[in-house]
Amino acid sequence: MNHVFLANIGTDLSNAAQSTGREFGVDWHHFFPQVVSFALVATLLYFFAYKRILGVLEERRQRIAEGLANADRIKAELARTEAARQDVLSQANTQANKLIEEARAAAARVQEQETQKAIAAAEQIIAKAREAAAADHARMLTDLRREVGRLVVDTTSKVTGKILSNDDQQRLASETSKQLAA
Repeated sequence: MNHVFLANIGTDLSNAAQSTGREFGVDWHHFFPQVVSFALVATLLYFFAYKRILGVLEERRQRIAEGLANADRIKAELARTEAARQDVLSQANTQANKLIEEARAAAARVQEQETQKAIAAAEQIIAKAREAAAADHARMLTDLRREVGRLVVDTTSKVTGKILSNDDQQRLASETSKQLAA
């Protein structure tokens, strides 16, 4: 069945070609000059138009190839630049972290020094306060002894009913001071 169908198609094409040839007609007398004319025009077009067009197309192809090669070079350079940038950023971050750690260590040292200075100053203030307290205590004890001595002399003179001489008063005051000191 397929062979019959294909044979019908071949017959139909042959009939179409014959009918077209009959309708348009083939003038064998002018056919060869037309072929020579066509060949001449095709040759002239080939040398004067087609070669130039092919040259322009070849030049354009080369420029496109150069552009693609330049684009690849630019991509490679961009990749190298990006890698260098990342390296510089990494080094900068490392240096920044190092500087931060050094600053923290320096701050800790300064804080420790200032703490030590404050402790030393506080100890000096406490020592001075103790000295002042001891001096006040000694002064108060001296004043107390003098006052107790005076009171003893006054009390003794009132009890004995006599007026004590300056020597007696000094002797009683010194004895009282000795007894209070012990």
